Amino acid sequence: MKKCPDLSRCGGCVSMGKPYPEVLKEKENAVRKLFAKENVQPVIGMEDPYYYRHKVYGTFYKDRKGKIHSGMYAENSHRLTDNTRCLIQHRSANAVLKSIADIAERYGIPVYNEDTREGVLRHAYIRVSHDTGDILLVLVIGSKSLPSSKAIVRELVSQHPQIRTVILNHNREKTSMILGEKEDVLYGKGYITDRIGNTVFRISSRSFYQVNPVMTEKLYQTAIGLADLGKDDSVLDVYCGIGTISLLAAEKCGHVTGVELNRTAVRDAVQNARNNKISNVSFYAEDAESFMMKMRDVPDVVFLDPPRSGLSLKTVQSLCTLHPEKIVYISCNPETQKRDIEQMKKAGYRAKTIIPVDQFPFTKHVECVVLMSNK
Repeated sequence: MKKCPDLSRCGGCVSMGKPYPEVLKEKENAVRKLFAKENVQPVIGMEDPYYYRHKVYGTFYKDRKGKIHSGMYAENSHRLTDNTRCLIQHRSANAVLKSIADIAERYGIPVYNEDTREGVLRHAYIRVSHDTGDILLVLVIGSKSLPSSKAIVRELVSQHPQIRTVILNHNREKTSMILGEKEDVLYGKGYITDRIGNTVFRISSRSFYQVNPVMTEKLYQTAIGLADLGKDDSVLDVYCGIGTISLLAAEKCGHVTGVELNRTAVRDAVQNARNNKISNVSFYAEDAESFMMKMRDVPDVVFLDPPRSGLSLKTVQSLCTLHPEKIVYISCNPETQKRDIEQMKKAGYRAKTIIPVDQFPFTKHVECVVLMSNK
């Protein structure tokens, strides 16, 4: 059991310091309490619950002595605390964040001030491939340019050869969003790849890809297993992102249709299908609700993996009007998931099985996979 040196200042890992089996039981009990009348299965946990986050953000700031740090906002506050020793972030990401802060200080790069909207270095976004160890690095600035950008990139790559691509993102807006609209590739191809099972996925700066790749594979295996797909089944993957569930399910069914509003993600999904030579999939960059309303053929199975906010009432209604035989609902927010499930029950569905998956060890969050069947 590891002890976090910054736990009192950060507060994000509410269960850090407890034995992991105890943490798992607490999460399982919380899901059982929320879904008191349903068939909740034992939680699926990690073998090693540390350094699992392969998607990491850093916000740069100066301490009282003027030293630059990479940090995260402490729980329920706007106070930044150093995040380069974090026990749930990938070790390589922690090291890169520290290097960025050190290099920025040596090159005299001013950090961005949200109040005055002055300065340069604002955020860093890092994605580490579980399969290869390759790193995608996005430097977010609040100015027109990054002084000494070529030298900075050269030094970062020299210190961390696993960095395969560096992207400069411009975000000068007064917003809590990390990434701005404009970006330029400074080094590499602008993307890295990762693997789930035998399927390779291309990940760009704006691609949605789960933060915990070890548990992502278990999560998707669980979801596809609950669907019990047949070789002739048709599947609709709503909020398909870069096609992760779609492409993994494709080898077990007749055809998969993926729908996603993010056009960049859909382009990645199409490319991922080509790269993996998977032909029984189709991807559409459209709003899920309107797409389902105009579907002529009813899919046998629908996969749902929406944002934390869950589904809108109209989306639930569109889905239930479509009336598939089975719905597999994946959510990182069981509370909004339960709200949506109650709406589906009114349309004649029942929750057959609920399986919690600990995608976020030591935090208060847990992922849930729910199999809904048509009565």
